[in-house]
Amino acid sequence: MDKKFAFSRIGYVYAPTTRIDESITWYTEHLEFKLMQKFQDRGSFIAVLHHPHINSIALVLTETSVKQPLEINRNGSPFPIMAMNCPDIEYTYQLLKGKGVTVDELHTLGAGEAKYFYFRDNEGNLLEAAWSKWDPKDEIKENFLK
Repeated sequence: MDKKFAFSRIGYVYAPTTRIDESITWYTEHLEFKLMQKFQDRGSFIAVLHHPHINSIALVLTETSVKQPLEINRNGSPFPIMAMNCPDIEYTYQLLKGKGVTVDELHTLGAGEAKYFYFRDNEGNLLEAAWSKWDPKDEIKENFLK
């Protein structure tokens, strides 16, 4: 018997920005996102960015006049608003450092089953790069690289 689900997956992550064009450039140059559409909505701009992987969720940059970087307070310590999977986290770590992004140290969990590091976008939103042996394999979206 087929079960009917009310939701299919997480669709978007919202990140605030006071400088939408600079944020679009930052995410496309540093994190390999692709701008799909930019439009005005309720008095400010919205930018929809996609990542090349088939099962990735969209990032929606939301322009705001008040700079208020996002992070979660987890037991008194900053915790990221979004984690991105990395098939080779050491490569990603060195790539971001090489592009001038300030990255925290690379952490290993358990006996090497998972690794992660934190970094901030151009507006100060706290993000995470993550890898684990349990990450699903994914494919690149057709025609994404064109």
